[in-house]
Amino acid sequence: MRVTVSRKAHFNSAHRLYRKDWSMEKNNAIFGKCNNPNYHGHNYELIVSVTGEIDQETGFVMDVKILSDLIKEHVENAFDHKNLNLDVPDFENLNPTAENICVVIWQKLRVYIETNLDLEVVLYETPRNFVSYKGE
Repeated sequence: MRVTVSRKAHFNSAHRLYRKDWSMEKNNAIFGKCNNPNYHGHNYELIVSVTGEIDQETGFVMDVKILSDLIKEHVENAFDHKNLNLDVPDFENLNPTAENICVVIWQKLRVYIETNLDLEVVLYETPRNFVSYKGE
């Protein structure tokens, strides 16, 4: 029997969507107000889900306290109250779109989750705009 456990978290970050190799005109045409040279911020909501078989000894798929600690250490501490473009090395050469942020979070957490468990990250940039990634 496969069950999914989830942990919700949040962080606040600033970013700018742009490509260094494009002109300002092209960046404005593609990214609009998200290309603001002075950056803009979001209150990101994050849901991290782990799916697998229930361990017969513990009754857990994964201890949610461990999942919570992993999110705190590898996501919240790394991203919260940071400028993603300037303060987070993962985005030095990667445009910090919601899609890319979601994949980076998944990659950061995947190495700490047992390989027999599936991992999904859902990232809300706004209450109505969100992305998800399952490693596919």
